[in-house]
Amino acid sequence: MPHFVNPFTDIGFKIIFGQPASKELLITLLNELLAGEHHIEDLTFIDKEDYSDNVNDRGIIFDLYCLTSSGEYIIVEMQNRWHSNFLDRTLYYVCRAISRLIERPITDEVELPAGGKDSVSDTVSEAPLRYGDRYKLSTVYGIFLMNFKEGKLEPKFRTDTVVADRENGRTVNPHFRQIYLQFPYFTKQLEECETLYDKLIYALKNMNEWNRMPDALKEQVFKHLERLAAVANLSEANRVAYDKAVDRFYVSRIYEEDMQDRVENAMREGREKGMREGREEGIKEGIKEGIKEGIKEGKLETAKKMKSLGVSTDIIVEATGLSLEEIAEL
Repeated sequence: MPHFVNPFTDIGFKIIFGQPASKELLITLLNELLAGEHHIEDLTFIDKEDYSDNVNDRGIIFDLYCLTSSGEYIIVEMQNRWHSNFLDRTLYYVCRAISRLIERPITDEVELPAGGKDSVSDTVSEAPLRYGDRYKLSTVYGIFLMNFKEGKLEPKFRTDTVVADRENGRTVNPHFRQIYLQFPYFTKQLEECETLYDKLIYALKNMNEWNRMPDALKEQVFKHLERLAAVANLSEANRVAYDKAVDRFYVSRIYEEDMQDRVENAMREGREKGMREGREEGIKEGIKEGIKEGIKEGKLETAKKMKSLGVSTDIIVEATGLSLEEIAEL
C-alpha cells in the first residue's frame, strides 16, 4: 500500500480536497489554476446534490461545489475513466449550476387587494424586480480533472473554454467557464516544474506511487498535502471506504487494459486479414490484368501477320477488334 491516497479514486479526491481541513489546499490549487483571472480569498463548501425539477430525472451530485467569498461558484470534478458524452455531461453540470442562480419565484405584476382599485393605500409598496435583473449571474467555473484522454479535446494537458465570438475570439460572457485538465498529457518531470502550479499537478499525478514527499517540494502547501493524504492518518471509516475505492480503481484499470489489448489485437488481426485479402485480391486482379494483356498481345501479333500478308485494314479491324491507330503503328 503506497503511503499516500490515490487522488483519482472518488474517496481519495474527497479526502484531499473535500473536507473542512482541505479548504486551504483547495484554495491554493484553484488560485494557481485561475492565476491572472481571479483570486480566491475564502470559500465555503455548499450542498453538492442538485435535484432535478423533473421527478423522473435523477439529481446530480457534484464532487465538490464551492462558493467563494466574492460570489463565484466553482464545481470541481474528478473523472478517472472515459465515458461516452463526457463533455456533454460537464456542460450539463455547469448549466445546472447556473440555472440554480435564477430559480426563484419572481412576479412582475403587483396584485391589488380585494377592495379593488379604490384601495390604493392597501397595495404593495415594494417595486417589482426589473425583468432583466432576474438574469444577473455570478460566474460559474467548472473544473474537470481527467485521468484519461478525451478525443474531442485537443491533445494537450489544459483546455480553457469560454463563451466567445467565433470570429475574433473575444469573450462575450465571462460568467460561463470550463477548464479541462487531461492528466495523461502532463509529462513534466519534477526538475522541470518551476511554478507552484506545475508542482501541484505533478504531485497529484504521481503521489500515489510515493512513500514520502520529494525533498524538492518544499512549499508549505505540500506539508499540508502530506498530512491530509497520508493513508496512515485516515479515520477507520475513511480507511475502509478508501480500501474499497482502491479495489474498484484497480479492477477498473485491469478491465480497461484488457479491453485495450483486445482492441489492439482485433485491429492487428484486422490489418493482417486485410493484407491477406489484399494479396489474394491482388493476385486475382493480376491474373485478370495478365489475361487482358495476353489477349491484347495476341491480337497485335495476329494483326501483324495479317498485315504482312497484305490483308486489308478493314478486315484486320473486324477480326481483331484493334483500332485503326493501333494497326497503323504496327
